[in-house]
Order: sequence, then structure tokens, then C-alpha cells
Amino acid sequence: MALTKPINIRRHLIRLLKIGLGLVLLIHIYALALRFVPVPGTLLMIQRSLSGQSIQKDWTRLEDMSPFLAYAVMGAEDSRFCEHHGVDWEAVEKVLEEREKTGRQRGGSTITQQTAKNVFLWNGGGWIRKLPETWMSLFIDAFWSKRRIMEVYLNVAEWGDGIFGAEAAAQTRFGKSAKKLTAKEAALLAAVLPSPNKWRLDPPGAYVSKRARTLKTRAYDVKIGGYGGCLGFE
Repeated sequence: MALTKPINIRRHLIRLLKIGLGLVLLIHIYALALRFVPVPGTLLMIQRSLSGQSIQKDWTRLEDMSPFLAYAVMGAEDSRFCEHHGVDWEAVEKVLEEREKTGRQRGGSTITQQTAKNVFLWNGGGWIRKLPETWMSLFIDAFWSKRRIMEVYLNVAEWGDGIFGAEAAAQTRFGKSAKKLTAKEAALLAAVLPSPNKWRLDPPGAYVSKRARTLKTRAYDVKIGGYGGCLGFE
């Protein structure tokens, strides 16, 4: 009877560790490359495609988008975008305090964190995903410009129905380029971002319309107050 070789657990663990470190290194090299080249796709795009949805995406430079879209998104998602370094620790502290007092589950993710999640990670996962998301947010904030982070975010964000990116959303929802979006249209797009497959623009319901009016005002506040200065719009 042939004797089986004993399993060398230590050797297998070292092999797994090397594979893990290699993957981490590749992700960081990929992140550095994305400072200069368009994002080819995301896990969510693959997921939507596998589910049978037709994917619409058209990479567009930030200068070819209406500034109001970036300002409205800042007003909706991350008013301190130009100030923090990827993670808004003040917002995180407030969210934790509110959760402790009221039990309410409210997100405190910055635009940078949402970009890191969309480009490198997956939806869901709780704290297991939050740890790499936080690290990648700090990493891209250090190696990308704020302008690049916003550009990537607006190109990979989902606007429902397999529509990804500002250009595809503007063309589909309003029949025009992202560059020609009005302040009202930009606010409407920003209004549905938290739940693009639930909140509709065709036509917008009462809640989305009300939220869009609020975000239109906030967008003007961001512009006039200079809070979006890191984006380099005139």
C-alpha cells in the first residue's frame, strides 16, 4: 500500500500568503495606472452584464461635463470633498454617535470611498469590505488628484438600467451631452445616485423632485462658496 505524503501546512500557508501579497501588489499597480487611463470596467458592470442587462458607458473627461453635476454630487454626497484626505473622519464620528443614540443606520462614505468601492471592490460586505475600502481611499487620495477622483467617480457611478457614467446618463435621460446639463438636470441626476434603480427620473417622483431642488441650491453654494475649488473649474 502506497503511503500518502503528509500535508505541509506551513508550505501551503506561505504559498497562499505569496498569492495574497501578489494580488495586493497588482491592485495597487492597477490603481496607479488608473491615475492616467480610463477605468475599463467594474465588478458591478460585470454583475449587471451577467444578469442580462445591456451596459451603457462612455468615458468622458471632467472638463466635458457640466460643473453643476460635480457640484451637485458634492452637495449630495460629500460637501467636504476638497478638504479631507479620502476619509472624512469627522463625518464618521458623527455617524457613529448618531447610530449609538438612535440606532439609525446611515452611511458616511465620501466620494473617494465610493470611488474606491466602485472601482476596486464590491457592493455589500459590511465591515469586511470597509477595511480595504478605507485603505484604497487613502491610497488614491494620496496618488490621484481630487479632480481625477471626481472624474473617475462620475464615469463609473450607476444611474440605473445598466447606465454607467455621466455621459451615458445625460444622453439617456435628457438626450444631451453631460457638458450641456443644466443646473436642474445635474441636480436630478445627483438626486437619484444613492438608489438609482429605485428612484426614477422618467419622470421624477415627488421625493426626487424635492431632493433635486435642495441639491440645486447646494450646488450653487458649493460653487459660490469656493468649496469645489479643488476641481479646477472656472
